[in-house]
Amino acid sequence: MDITITFPGGSKVNAEINGMVIPTDQPLEEGGEGTAPSPFDYFLASLGTCAGIYTLSFCQQRNIATDGLALAQRMEFADVEGGKRRLTKVVMEITLPPLFPEKYRNAITKAAGLCTVKKVLMDPPEFEITARMP
Repeated sequence: MDITITFPGGSKVNAEINGMVIPTDQPLEEGGEGTAPSPFDYFLASLGTCAGIYTLSFCQQRNIATDGLALAQRMEFADVEGGKRRLTKVVMEITLPPLFPEKYRNAITKAAGLCTVKKVLMDPPEFEITARMP
């Protein structure tokens, strides 16, 4: 799989994948125009949406109504040297539909934990970065 990264101007950086463009920008306070989520915002959103698709699929496979199904994600940070902040914890809470069967409460949380993005973080890939001249 290849993703092409382009630089359309300012602090904008786009990812082009499968014919789609994912725009990013930096917040105003970091020199951007704030026209799109930052790359880190997308990273955080990928955790929630990945857990979300597993949660949704769990219900759909069991014909459980999804009206009222929601997933909230909260991030916790710690201050580190140099005034930076480090992500220390991601907390997800699933709001179950009113008629959700109690017998599946633990199972749906396990299903959300199967998220591929989370699994990659738990066993990170090797990174290789090179530079070349045209």
